[in-house]
Amino acid sequence: MSTVFDERAIPGVPPRPPILGEGQTPTTLTNQISEMPLSPPLKTPKWWLAGFSVAFGLLTMFLFIVTYLFMTGIGVWGNNVPVGWGWDIVCFVWWIGIGHAGTLISAILLLVRQQWRTSINRFAEAMTLFAVSCAGMYPILHLGRPWVFYWLMPYPNTLGMWPQFRSPLIWDVFAVSTYATISAVFWYVGLVPDLATLRDKAKNKVARVIYAMGALGWRNSARHWSNYEWAYLLLAGLSTPLVLSVHSVVSFDFSVGIIPGWHTTIFPPYFVAGAVFSGFAMVLTLAIPLRVVLKFEDFITLRHLENMAKVMLVTGWIVAYGYGAEIFMAWYSGNEYEMYMVNNRFHGPYAFQYWSLILCNIIIPQAMWLRSVRRSPFWLFIISIIVNVGMWLERFVIIVISLHRDFLPSSWDMYSGTKFDVGTFVGTIGLFLTLMFLFIRFVPVVNMFEMRTLTPQATAKEKAE
Repeated sequence: MSTVFDERAIPGVPPRPPILGEGQTPTTLTNQISEMPLSPPLKTPKWWLAGFSVAFGLLTMFLFIVTYLFMTGIGVWGNNVPVGWGWDIVCFVWWIGIGHAGTLISAILLLVRQQWRTSINRFAEAMTLFAVSCAGMYPILHLGRPWVFYWLMPYPNTLGMWPQFRSPLIWDVFAVSTYATISAVFWYVGLVPDLATLRDKAKNKVARVIYAMGALGWRNSARHWSNYEWAYLLLAGLSTPLVLSVHSVVSFDFSVGIIPGWHTTIFPPYFVAGAVFSGFAMVLTLAIPLRVVLKFEDFITLRHLENMAKVMLVTGWIVAYGYGAEIFMAWYSGNEYEMYMVNNRFHGPYAFQYWSLILCNIIIPQAMWLRSVRRSPFWLFIISIIVNVGMWLERFVIIVISLHRDFLPSSWDMYSGTKFDVGTFVGTIGLFLTLMFLFIRFVPVVNMFEMRTLTPQATAKEKAE
């Protein structure tokens, strides 16, 4: 049976764009994808050098800010009483959400046999790892004594001290660390055949040795392929529940509290949908420039962009339903504190942030109902950036507006991030981009093995068999 679905033309409906551009063979595909990782250092593209320089500069700034933070304390942030959580936890939840699309594309779409995932799963998985790395920085920095972060782990010790398992912070440690571990193993297993290809094609001896170490002795034998497919499928099955569990656990940080605006049962599905929404927005933000600078229009086609836009439409409406449910339940409950929280969002001092997130997350994405917008890389890139901004504002609204006016008017206070809050966030973006540029330079951005199965030669051979 063919691995490519038979898409018959439907009268009156424009044909769907192909998954793979015409004229691609296994040889041309392999040569084009491996060109960037195997290019000599002196032939590194100028766009890569410029982008990496900017990203590394932001990372250097992040290291200086973190050093100052360690020497001075988290008082340099804008956190106060009652807003004990500010930009640090806002950015933590935002980064965790961005990491969700990689696992969704790799695991869930693999299990349901969606072949359009093959062009984008590799860098989506890398995006997951890098985003989780950025997210993991914030809880550690927020501890106050980050050098003893290992106390959060249940390790045997002579002090007789164990983590407080009733604390959501401990739940985050287990959920995020498990998510990062499984995602890293899943990403690496998928890389093994491609690393073996780079090992065989590399002309530089040092590069050949490094890729050989990463390929783990891969020889393209039937036994290797059998073990690979079983391991990849097993890891996909393990990763699938993580997509639902990780951001659900993150939402428990808020929903287990009694603060109005937090204490609601809709948070787990609402947070998961928002994570997939923002995650696919970040995939589009990365994929659209990559397909241009790497000349990957044959691999990341309009079909991929349109499908991701459709996923964003669905998850965006789930997020909109969550917004509506919050407002309805506050009114239906008759609780004066909940109703005041909603009124404070609508008309309070942070009303601009609230209505901005409604504009970014609900109103503007509706343009993707238009086929012309879904197939326009330019407009999808703009919308993806707007959604990323809107999802950051959503986390800001949930955390800050719910906290800045407590049950006691005497403890009310305004909150605003300081230059150190902004610098830390921008620095984590620098860390993310630095890791992404290194990944683009030394690792195949697109899965060569899976893409070969979509070529006409592979399809014809499978039909013959």
